[in-house]
Amino acid sequence: MKSAEVRQEEQLRFAEYMRAVAEQRDKRAFEKLFDHFVPLLRSFSLAAQPGASLLADEVAQEVMIKVWQKAHTYNKEMANVTTWIFTLARNSRIDYLRKNSRHESDIDPTNLWGEIVDENSDPFQAAQQKRSEELISKQLKGLPEDQQNALRKVYLEGKTHKQVAEELKLPLGTVKSRVRLALRKLAISIPR
Repeated sequence: MKSAEVRQEEQLRFAEYMRAVAEQRDKRAFEKLFDHFVPLLRSFSLAAQPGASLLADEVAQEVMIKVWQKAHTYNKEMANVTTWIFTLARNSRIDYLRKNSRHESDIDPTNLWGEIVDENSDPFQAAQQKRSEELISKQLKGLPEDQQNALRKVYLEGKTHKQVAEELKLPLGTVKSRVRLALRKLAISIPR
């Protein structure tokens, strides 16, 4: 697990990249953010819906487009870059699911996945995805139970902070604090 000092340095570097993207439209800085966050965003989506690669790709792409377009709205005083990007991811995932939920069918997808053979499977990508999922799962288990619960409800179940507060009968600020603390503790970096 990364030390607090290393995580803080990393967040400062990310904040500098965000400033460069916002002020100078710096493609190199954006590329660094992209390379770091896209695998994490894909893992975030796949943790909620295993096998939904299309959803994971769509959400990651949508989030990175928003990062490019809305970099000027990022305020480092309000949240660190990781929290800001994963909030975008959570909202993009919810929007994607809402937009596509109109096309529900009676077909049970669990029966389909067993029969489909992916002809374009990439063993390297599969291994990297598995390693990322294991790392996230391991680090998630290292969090206190209250933070794990809040994080799961917000990011994996797609609930708003307010819904989680009502469900757990907690003040809204407590839920937000637990989510923020959990994300800060996680500060996951996928080894390359």
